[in-house]
Amino acid sequence: MDDGDATRHGRSLDGVDVDRDRGPASDRDVGEARRVVLGDRVLDRYRRFSLYNSPYPAHDAGCAIDLYPGDSDPAAGLATDAPSPVAGIVRETRTVSAPPKPYAPEHDHLILVDVEEPASARGLVARILHVDPAVEAGDRVAIGDDLGRLVRAGFFAPWVGTHLHVGFRAPDRNLHRATGSLPVDLGVDVRPLPWDGTGTVVATGETYAILDTPAHPAPGDEWVGIAADGGGVLDGGLPHYDTGGVLGRGAGPQRMDTPAEDADPAAGGGRDTDDEPEHVVRLNGDDIGRADGRTIDWRDATVRVDGEAVTGLSFSCARDARFGAKLICPDRPFAVGDRVAVSVVRG
Repeated sequence: MDDGDATRHGRSLDGVDVDRDRGPASDRDVGEARRVVLGDRVLDRYRRFSLYNSPYPAHDAGCAIDLYPGDSDPAAGLATDAPSPVAGIVRETRTVSAPPKPYAPEHDHLILVDVEEPASARGLVARILHVDPAVEAGDRVAIGDDLGRLVRAGFFAPWVGTHLHVGFRAPDRNLHRATGSLPVDLGVDVRPLPWDGTGTVVATGETYAILDTPAHPAPGDEWVGIAADGGGVLDGGLPHYDTGGVLGRGAGPQRMDTPAEDADPAAGGGRDTDDEPEHVVRLNGDDIGRADGRTIDWRDATVRVDGEAVTGLSFSCARDARFGAKLICPDRPFAVGDRVAVSVVRG
């Protein structure tokens, strides 16, 4: 859920709590070893995904995933199909008020599903936001089934395209509160693409510009992301959202997580980076923040384009031909054809 100022300040919206308070129910303090793994069977139904690219509290530690059926460029057309990321029985649907935005409807929606598949989430409840439901309580859904119509909710920042926000938690937890979900891991290969910080603008909106680099080497055939120096791919909004992620480590394609999507949920599962000590993460030689496990604190970083500050850089994983670095720049216009150089400074 890549949202706007509402979740930065915290509020309760018709029963869906978006409070950013870091109390005992925080996603950072779930206190459970179990993790949900999403593999090809789920993710290949979408063009892009992100664990961290949102200020919504569940994304602070990768305890939710945003799944994009369409493009990252809202001006290219907004996807409306909402393929289900899970199989199971719909427990509840709920309509909630959303912050007023000129480009968004007044309401958003929450769908709760008692999960049967993928096996790593069996027995949990999936929380799915931003879909106007075509299902109701008691309906059975399979992975890939149509859940309804995607909505571009008022929670979204203006540079964000339509997507499903998905989190998982035990049925005995508060299913409406924003915090309390389990960590999400990736059971897919993602290729880190080196990027030297330069590129040509190929698409623009009022608040963003998309570059032609790094180019996807095999669109449709594999997942890619922008490489961190030393390996892994970057995920999140640098630095306009407080935290981001570095997914996987080492050179070449990265299988992000050791457990399989259909692994026994009782076995739990872990990541190859979660237990690592804190370390500095760099992009093209620039220090962008310090990672604790896979989560990066980059709040004191500044993104510069040709030496001038912009709001940030948007990182996600993609498998479509329109992949490229995305500048978030509501206060600075760019034009298609502009050649730019991007750098990051801290402090």
